[in-house]
Amino acid sequence: MRLTTLLPGRLGFGTAPLGNMFRAIPDEEVQATLQAAWDQGVRYYDTAPFYGAGLAELRLGELLSRQPRDTYVLSTKVGRVVLDEVEDPAARELGEKGGLFAHGRPNRMVDDYSADATLRSVEDSLKRLGTDRLDIVWVHDIAQDFHGDHWLHHFETARTGAFRVLSKLRDEGVIGAWGLGVNKAEPIELTLDLDEPRPDGFLLAGRYTLLDHDRALQRLLPTAAERGVDMVVGGPYSSGVLAGGTHFEYQEATPEIVERVRRIRETAERHGVSVKAAALQFSLAHPASAAVIPGATRPSRIAEDVAALHEEVPTAFWADLRASGLVSAAAPLPA
Repeated sequence: MRLTTLLPGRLGFGTAPLGNMFRAIPDEEVQATLQAAWDQGVRYYDTAPFYGAGLAELRLGELLSRQPRDTYVLSTKVGRVVLDEVEDPAARELGEKGGLFAHGRPNRMVDDYSADATLRSVEDSLKRLGTDRLDIVWVHDIAQDFHGDHWLHHFETARTGAFRVLSKLRDEGVIGAWGLGVNKAEPIELTLDLDEPRPDGFLLAGRYTLLDHDRALQRLLPTAAERGVDMVVGGPYSSGVLAGGTHFEYQEATPEIVERVRRIRETAERHGVSVKAAALQFSLAHPASAAVIPGATRPSRIAEDVAALHEEVPTAFWADLRASGLVSAAAPLPA
């Protein structure tokens, strides 16, 4: 199924921050933010067990349980199983995402892309979300441990396990679609090379933004567009640095990134454009892009995102970005 036929609009909501990413967020702040998204017309919500060891799913479920099930589209992920055992969240070994959810639930999580774990993960997510079905399921972070060949073992387990299970669930009508939810291009490229199982789309986080898009443009996105496989763009603000924050790739931004953001902001100011509008509209300009899912933890940010999506951005701004080398010459630009 094409994601464009399944998704209700081009702006969704990414719930990673609601798993207490970077800080402990009061429940009332979370629910106010989710309610603001709903009130602003957002009807696509993406989550994952990884986000605070189930915390984001539980919090999202509070909002969605009050809404008719046919009025929204919901995606979550498999690949990490949340256990009843407890551990210190701040001490988890999560590679480049270490410490990201130090304020999340203390439940232990294990990486498992097998068939049995996939079925268990789906069942557990349904319970935490308080719903009876999932519209999209992403196979999460296969290439998390990208240094060395360990991730290839995860990929092979997923190919014979999660991929086949999710294909079967899709064919049986239990889920609407499935794909990969990753922040690396390589596992998606490998998946697109498979004869079967075939994904319906993918969620690419942080790899098609104003700050980082060269690799995705080389092979991944041309192949996806050619085969009719749609992309949901996660992390369009590059962990927040494009929205006034200090993080890039889940860590404090380097001086080089800070300087690049400064140049983008100066160009935007000359043209009277908000950086948020530039970020969202750039990510959506590629023919493979079906939706973008910025995250937020404050209600006011939702109205900003909606306004940014519809802000009029002059073509001269994009021409200046390209001329200064801030966006690739190969990147499609908004009309």
